Amino acid sequence: MGGRWRIDEKLTEKRKRMMQTAGKQENEKKKRWNVEVYTALIGILAVVILFVGVWAVQRRKNQTLVLKFGMFAGSYWDVPNGDCYQVIDDAIARFEQKHPGVKVEYTSGVLKEDYIEWLSEQVLLGEEPDVFMIPDGEMENMISLNILKNLDRQIREDPSFSKEDYYPATFAGGTARNGQYALPYECVLTLMFVNRTLLDQAGIPMPKENWTWDEFFEICKQVTQDLNGDGKFDQYGVLDYNWQYAMRASGMELFDANGTTSFFGDQKVEEAVSFLITLRALNQGHLVTSKEFDQGNVAFQPMTYAEYKTYKPYPWRIKKYSEFEWDCVAMPEKTAGSGRTALDTLLMGVSSRTKKENLAWEFLKELCYDLETQSQIPELASGLPVIRQAVEQIQAEDINMAVVRDAMEFAEPMPHFVGYQDAMELADQRIQEMVDDGVALDTKLLKLQREINTLLKNETR
Repeated sequence: MGGRWRIDEKLTEKRKRMMQTAGKQENEKKKRWNVEVYTALIGILAVVILFVGVWAVQRRKNQTLVLKFGMFAGSYWDVPNGDCYQVIDDAIARFEQKHPGVKVEYTSGVLKEDYIEWLSEQVLLGEEPDVFMIPDGEMENMISLNILKNLDRQIREDPSFSKEDYYPATFAGGTARNGQYALPYECVLTLMFVNRTLLDQAGIPMPKENWTWDEFFEICKQVTQDLNGDGKFDQYGVLDYNWQYAMRASGMELFDANGTTSFFGDQKVEEAVSFLITLRALNQGHLVTSKEFDQGNVAFQPMTYAEYKTYKPYPWRIKKYSEFEWDCVAMPEKTAGSGRTALDTLLMGVSSRTKKENLAWEFLKELCYDLETQSQIPELASGLPVIRQAVEQIQAEDINMAVVRDAMEFAEPMPHFVGYQDAMELADQRIQEMVDDGVALDTKLLKLQREINTLLKNETR
């Protein structure tokens, strides 16, 4: 029995060794199978990832990135403008060519008088354009409501941009709160247009540079005449010269830098209103009309560049101003060198909520800084370019561009603080009453100053 047990034990151990060997072989097979499966899965996953990556890249290439632009139809300067979209459309075409895969879209047909309501609705919906025109007098409100993006960083970090390329007054139009929140796109300034034929017939030479109130008044006095002997004047000195022109002639600032305090009680304001009253008295109560200017019976009329440009040529003039030659000079000054010409700008800005910050800045530059765009404005729009090089390139036979360039160099931007429009409307009303009464009392002007200061405080609350 003992020998048999030992034989059985040996057989059992042999079977164990065989089973262990078989088990090891089976485990190795399983391991090899698992490795093969894992390798296959990894290969398949790599192919899938590669396919998805290629598809995503291709999709991005084919996907159009939309940049929204906000604009209104027509001229900003309230004159007919038949090509209101042409400059913009051409700029968009150039921009899209420079930026493949980007498309600029805008809503057409929004009129200027409806634009602020349209833009406000877009802001409330959170769908305001990435770049947009800024309605007149609304820049400060937009800054207060955090609608406009501060552009200081873009200006500072962009080596292709220099504010020195702008006229000082045009660039300053977009400055507020010690920062740059907009760029100018187009501008107009006011000049004095002169009936040269009337002056020639009276033997009066054209006014020279830096002409003064005294010279202006003397010419108006000389040309105010009764030509047909019926006892009534039928030729006059000036049309539409108002107290604001007289104020700028003295170089007087009506408001402080923050737009919170006015200075209507200053002696210079009284002098400006008194000059206007004296000038009006030459007409002996007669209110000069635009028809009389059109007929060649008025020597002077202040006019914006947009008005001159629109009504001078065919087809808008319809024989208007065709019976006499005319030219432009700078506005008269109280004393030589004291006055400045007002310059108004159409501004554009970037939404503070845009997700396409860099593209928006590049498109803003395409409109407001690119020489090709700016050079189209004299031909297709009603205003003037805002950068020097574009203005210097203008060739015009019907207007003295030397006068225009000099006036732009030393112009002052129109204020745009909150409450400015309301303050000026109130001032117009009160000062017109003084002119109609023929008396510019310092007490009335001090009262006006208090009224406007109260208005400004209420506006800024």
